[in-house]
Amino acid sequence: MAVRHETELYAPLKVFFEKQGYEIKGEVRTCDMVGIRINEEQPLIVEMKKSFNLSLLLQGVERLKLSPNVVLAVERCRDKKGAVNQRWGELSELCRRLGLGLMTVVFYKTKPPLVEVLVEPGEVPPLRRINGRRQERLLYEFHERSGDYNTGGSTRVKLVTAYREKALRVAAAVREIEAATSLIPLQKQGVAPAELRKRSGVPGAAAVLQNNYYGWFIRIVRGRYSLTPAGVAALEEYSAITSGYNPSEVNSQ
Repeated sequence: MAVRHETELYAPLKVFFEKQGYEIKGEVRTCDMVGIRINEEQPLIVEMKKSFNLSLLLQGVERLKLSPNVVLAVERCRDKKGAVNQRWGELSELCRRLGLGLMTVVFYKTKPPLVEVLVEPGEVPPLRRINGRRQERLLYEFHERSGDYNTGGSTRVKLVTAYREKALRVAAAVREIEAATSLIPLQKQGVAPAELRKRSGVPGAAAVLQNNYYGWFIRIVRGRYSLTPAGVAALEEYSAITSGYNPSEVNSQ
């Protein structure tokens, strides 16, 4: 049951806080709700919205200048589908890190509204553990790339990953070696993985050839590989990357 106005949140929230011993008053100096409890110096400030949004979050941060006890309250509609309604855990963590409280109100047709506290105001966030394995993968990917070939924020485009770079290096090595041995009979053409590993400088060249993730390579005979039309096209498509790579230089190092 979705509410039409945020003012509908006021009554159930007031009842909830009055049961906690607060004296509640609405619209005090632009604050939606203010509560005072005996023997507590800091007031409670509650800001309400029909749904969680940036405006509410900024409003809550501004209210922290008045009191450390600031709560954001929104409706939690069981029928409503959307990004916000599916991410209460993330929203709770965000509020916790900002020192804000977070509450939801669920309205029913035949029974009283349900008020739920997701985060207490001023709650200290737990120390966040770094996922060492994921960080290691992140740093590996960063260091394995030879340059910055992607535009940050891009979606639905082919990304030049470290693996794609290595595959391009292997493909470039295949092209160079085959160009140098173009007069050899067909049954002896193709390039051996060991030679490609040495020429391309990619230790896992054999795995790149065997997995053939992009469909760039074809096995001519056992243990010898060549390029498919897709592989030739890839070298042209990524010529800006492969132009700065010389397999002969890798081999001579």
